[in-house]
Amino acid sequence: MCATCGCGKVDEPGGTRITAPDDGAQRHEHDHEHGHRHGHSHDHEHGHVHEHGHTHDHAPVATETVTLEQKILDKNDRLAAENRAWLTARGIRSFNLMSSPGSGKTTLLERTVRDLQASSPVSVIEGDQETLLDADRIRSTGCAVVQVNTGSGCHLDAEMMRGALDALSPVNDSLMFVENVGNLVCPALFDLGEQGKVVLISVTEGDDKPLKYPHIFAVADLVIVNKTDLLPYVDFDTEVCERNARSVNPGVRVINLSATSGEGLEEWYRWVAEGSGG
Repeated sequence: MCATCGCGKVDEPGGTRITAPDDGAQRHEHDHEHGHRHGHSHDHEHGHVHEHGHTHDHAPVATETVTLEQKILDKNDRLAAENRAWLTARGIRSFNLMSSPGSGKTTLLERTVRDLQASSPVSVIEGDQETLLDADRIRSTGCAVVQVNTGSGCHLDAEMMRGALDALSPVNDSLMFVENVGNLVCPALFDLGEQGKVVLISVTEGDDKPLKYPHIFAVADLVIVNKTDLLPYVDFDTEVCERNARSVNPGVRVINLSATSGEGLEEWYRWVAEGSGG
């Protein structure tokens, strides 16, 4: 179990599965400059088992948990830096979309891919605990897509991103979007090596979300308020939401849009074209 957030280990049954664009029949291996260490490292700070079968812990559990969490995040940050260097060297602009389930990430991605792929190659990494449903929706646009199923895991991490890049092989000078697992907590902790972090909130969720989940809004380069076509029917104040977002992240850009009606999409596309919003 992950000491950082409590999600399942990727080497347990039902753990991470990466499904390539040809439904898993082919895996692409290419020239990443960073090493691909596929083995599992084992931390032994948790005590050891003697021959008589008793486990002896030699440090407080809280101390061990914090130490392991630091090791997990340090390793993730190193791998994320390698991913970022690999993407940057190839001119691939990558954006990590994070939100709670049902905010409209997949709908926004579908429309974004259809609108932008005529001017730039686009690829997508889909993160979900199970199923290929979102990947199938994105694939219907003609876009290259890889599905990462995390099993009991509640977020993508840099190692999953690295494996997905192997399978996806995005072309140089292209756009790449990552749809993270629906969750407003754990994805904030794990850098993937992306160029920009985007947090979506829909008007059906409540304008107090930035105050309830400050960490993910604090790391965001852009906050998107989606489903604005529903504003006449819900109790949501876009100005209050923007004020709340800036209370935890003063410089964050906020865009109000509707992936369904198309309102506000041009501003989103300009932000993507700028790289990470400047």
